[in-house]
Amino acid sequence: MTEENAPSEKRKIVNRFLVKLTKEEPQMYYASTSEISRSIHTMIKEHTNRLSVEEQALVRGITVEEIQSILGFKAK
Repeated sequence: MTEENAPSEKRKIVNRFLVKLTKEEPQMYYASTSEISRSIHTMIKEHTNRLSVEEQALVRGITVEEIQSILGFKAK
């Protein structure tokens, strides 16, 4: 994976956790972006060992604010 692909790969990881979160807790669909970001951040930290080594490296230093930015930015 190249550095230029990192943002889209992070987005894929965050979106994967978003899908998992909304399946496990449907009421989160109505939560604020900041609340969802905090929940996803916690999930990533709890499930890091289930990610590939490359994915772990990508999300190692991810912040709640970065997740919030990813969620707020809709790529086409």
